[in-house]
Amino acid sequence: MAENIQQTIDKRSAVIKKFKEELIRRLNLPYTPDDLHEDVSLLGSGLGLDSLDALEIVLCIESSFGIKIPDQNTSILRSINTIVDYVLQEQAKKG
Repeated sequence: MAENIQQTIDKRSAVIKKFKEELIRRLNLPYTPDDLHEDVSLLGSGLGLDSLDALEIVLCIESSFGIKIPDQNTSILRSINTIVDYVLQEQAKKG
């Protein structure tokens, strides 16, 4: 049981790390992965990203994780945690 929990934590940590690194690289953000809190709002007041950045985030997710983001589903882009939740959910569906 504890092993499954640890695997889940490790998998989530790996997805968070990969996404933060790609996000910073693609959007040329002046941050390190440690600077980005998982619950920070990506669009609007949090990181202050705009709709063009949102499109780049979607492309980042799709290319980094091989997952399609449904059109108009911007709720996924609310925070790093909501993106990671979606990625892990979709990866679990694929098996």
